[in-house]
Amino acid sequence: MSPNLNARCALAAASLLLGSVALAQAPQDGAPPAEAAPSAQAQPVITKPPELLQQVEAAYPPEALAEGVTASVRLIITIGADGAVTDVLPTEPAGHGFDEAAIAAVRQFRFSPAEVDGVPAPVQVEYVYHFTLNAPQPEAPGPEQQAPAARKATLKGQLISRGSRSRVAGATVRCGDDPEAPEALSDEEGRFSLEVPPGECAVRVVASGYQLYQTKELLQEDETTEVNFYLAPKGGALETVVRSERPKKEVVRRTITRQEAQRTPGTFGDPIRVIQTLPGVARAPFISGQLIVRGSNPGQTATMMDGVGIPLLFHLLGGPSVVNAEFIDQLDFFPGGYASQYGRAVGGIVEVGTRKGAADTLHGSVKVDLLDAGFFLEAPVTDGVSVAAAARRSYIDTLLPAVLPKDEGSTLSVVPKYWDYQLRVDFGAKRGANTEEEARARAGGARSTGYVMAFGSDDQLRLVSSGPETERDLTVDTHTLFHRIKGDWTYSKGNLTSVFTPYVGYDGTSFKFGSAKQDGSSYTVGAREVLGLELSPTFSVRTGLDLVFEHQTFDVEFPAPENFEYVAFPGAESVGELLVEHIGLGSFDGALFVEAELKAGKFVFTPGLRANYQRAGDARNVALDPRLWVAFNATERTQLKGSLGLYSQPGETFRFIPLPYGNPELSYQRAFQSSLGVEHRLTDVFNVDVTGFFNRRFSNIVAPGQLLPLPGGGVFQVPYSNDGIGRALGLEVMVKKQRASATDKWSGWLSYTFSQSLDGRAGPLPEGRGGFGGFGPTGDDTAYGLSPFDQTHILTLVSNYVLGNGWELGGRFRYTTGRPTTPLNHTYDLYQVDRNRFSGVYGPYASARMSGFHQLDVRVDKSWQFQSWTLGLYLDVQNIYNAENTEFTFNDYRQRREYEVPGIPILPVVGVKGSF
Repeated sequence: MSPNLNARCALAAASLLLGSVALAQAPQDGAPPAEAAPSAQAQPVITKPPELLQQVEAAYPPEALAEGVTASVRLIITIGADGAVTDVLPTEPAGHGFDEAAIAAVRQFRFSPAEVDGVPAPVQVEYVYHFTLNAPQPEAPGPEQQAPAARKATLKGQLISRGSRSRVAGATVRCGDDPEAPEALSDEEGRFSLEVPPGECAVRVVASGYQLYQTKELLQEDETTEVNFYLAPKGGALETVVRSERPKKEVVRRTITRQEAQRTPGTFGDPIRVIQTLPGVARAPFISGQLIVRGSNPGQTATMMDGVGIPLLFHLLGGPSVVNAEFIDQLDFFPGGYASQYGRAVGGIVEVGTRKGAADTLHGSVKVDLLDAGFFLEAPVTDGVSVAAAARRSYIDTLLPAVLPKDEGSTLSVVPKYWDYQLRVDFGAKRGANTEEEARARAGGARSTGYVMAFGSDDQLRLVSSGPETERDLTVDTHTLFHRIKGDWTYSKGNLTSVFTPYVGYDGTSFKFGSAKQDGSSYTVGAREVLGLELSPTFSVRTGLDLVFEHQTFDVEFPAPENFEYVAFPGAESVGELLVEHIGLGSFDGALFVEAELKAGKFVFTPGLRANYQRAGDARNVALDPRLWVAFNATERTQLKGSLGLYSQPGETFRFIPLPYGNPELSYQRAFQSSLGVEHRLTDVFNVDVTGFFNRRFSNIVAPGQLLPLPGGGVFQVPYSNDGIGRALGLEVMVKKQRASATDKWSGWLSYTFSQSLDGRAGPLPEGRGGFGGFGPTGDDTAYGLSPFDQTHILTLVSNYVLGNGWELGGRFRYTTGRPTTPLNHTYDLYQVDRNRFSGVYGPYASARMSGFHQLDVRVDKSWQFQSWTLGLYLDVQNIYNAENTEFTFNDYRQRREYEVPGIPILPVVGVKGSF
């Protein structure tokens, strides 16, 4: 009888194959040793494996059929983010035409897209296509011929990520490599149960993002053997997570993952500091911690944490960010052209997203370096509820006095003292649901999730001195702190999604300078509601409200302003009456926004409108901000994009207090932003993004303000007015190389910005010029010229290389054009008798620049991976060749000579981190 022909295929594993398969794990007792694995940290989670939707039967090679030859062809299949098969490679050639037949068939397969951390992502899977010749089925035996029941043994256990104790879900466990061998899939807690014949079981575990695990277990008949298998992540502790991009509503949205950012040299492991290396971000003066984006001024870029505004992103004196690095899920940086749901900024937007606590077991980390120490913990509480917490405290203010010279009065330093905390409780995400659709089905078609989070930061500056008589710490009266408590409720049903975010906050500030002193408190209550509706696959709408109420109080002691309550007299420094005030003022700022997304062929149009209303004291301000974003998908690898729109930013509440401290007549600050760019994927690992921009600022708040007549005669200069103007234009280039696999050792990026930023004020110069220029080439008296923060060229090169065996080396080189400065042109002493002081004689405004800034930072990481935890050690060296970069200049009291103040010298920081 001629045999029946049947081509059968089976999915052996759904695995993120980032490199070649290798033995990676020490086996259980009694098993043969496996290769040592590199160190690893927490890995991305495949939240939805690909599923085979369309299978095509391969043609059996005629020659092999004639000879009665069978084969099993092992293939590596690359599945794109859309589920299509983009590449097929054989790993073990079978010959006889089987490889070509299997590849031709598999290329026509269709899968459901895989998801990594909830985001559709390209993956690679191991697939075995079996070619078999099946004989005819024998007749069923009679009752007297029934075979005895097969003997069974059970292997049960749990799969755990080595070095982090994370549970490994979606892994395939089987005995041996026989195509007919039974297999089991691990659940969300990494547990599996496998029934096999008794005897020796050659365990083979294939899991997404993990190296192949092999060991041997001796299984007894009718008994259950329980084990724990520790799987080694493929990329090791130094793997960079590559996450596919989410749908964009902005021309430029640069997203950075925590793992990628923590090993950027020069950041001391602080992911938020990586923002300072991206295109469009000018280098701020040392220790300021400011963000200067696309030519805007400090304070014009909004900083947010989980959608809630925070007053500062970095601790004082250039300290770390106010968020523990382990708590950060990702950073979203919008240098401009952002969607209508964002407002209260005429520069850029930085949003820090935190992550929920682990759902499998307790995890944590402890980090200690020369500046501070902190911890992070995350754990499940019960089904659907998890918690995460972090805290950090600096101690440089305590350590420094111990190493200062003991000679009296020899040393005086200002050092920071800071702490911060974060606490987040998530609820509503039940275990056992692999997809959003499955979770909704379990909830009756709708799904609700949410979390409550508290976070805050405290900063002080301490004056540290030394000597036998003065060995003590004197507190400088500079203090800033904030606390926030926010909720987040997300409801989704069908095509409708609602996100409601209420929050409350407290800010406190105090400072003392000379005879002036101020203590301020601010209480904030706000809420955001974002409602999204997908009407069709090509049209969706998003709308919402963004409301915030703020009440500020101030206790101030200030000398009375000159010419306001007294007239200055010649011969001495003017000293007026000390004014003591208690001032309170409330303000409200609300916005209604709406935007739509329309897909028309290769075009995507996103028009939006944000309506703003502010009430502060007696001020009533309204601003409308229309915006438009357009994208054209020219090819699968190339996208053209452009945007234009208006943006508004309210003045801080304290600026609206009555004269002489504020100006109740202030209005919204405004800006027009436009950009045009192209993004092209050169290869699977190389991306290039080129964007040009033009921004114009107007009605910005400047100090001092306009001159106003007094009722009794004379004039008075208000502290603030909306006379600020400016413009910026430039070109941004970002070239990024990602790691393609565990065997790809190199990653990094190059960012370059060319820009010109002008700043000034409408109308004539204020009295004392207020820090603005004029006296330009035309010789007029207008205050307009280069911005004090203008940097024509900004170049950053970041590179990381995995050396192996837990070692990684990284470098960062930066160069920026020096900031503009007005040169001292001293030819004689200019003495002001009425003020009893000297005045300098200067050249044309902003006609000179400081020397260019250049610096090389190097970082070396080493990690040791143990069964349940990982130990890491790093050396981060800033300014390794000790470049003397000028940060500030100052003059002597006669204004005869200009002195340069250098920035940070070579600074090595050693740190250690343990995580489990």
